Amino acid sequence: MVRLAASQRAVFGEKFLDLANYAAAALVFGQFVGQQPLSWRVMLAGMATWFVLAATSFLLTGER
Repeated sequence: MVRLAASQRAVFGEKFLDLANYAAAALVFGQFVGQQPLSWRVMLAGMATWFVLAATSFLLTGER
């Protein structure tokens, strides 16, 4: 297992939060700009992905 310094974990956690925001933008907000009807499954998957990645980010950075 890779051991990261506190500053490395902080940067890695920030990037996970950025990734969470991109996932939400693509899966949730992308539903509104597409030509297809809204898919609640895709929107829920986007929200769930955001929660998982955001929680991982907070665990990595040590925030509550």
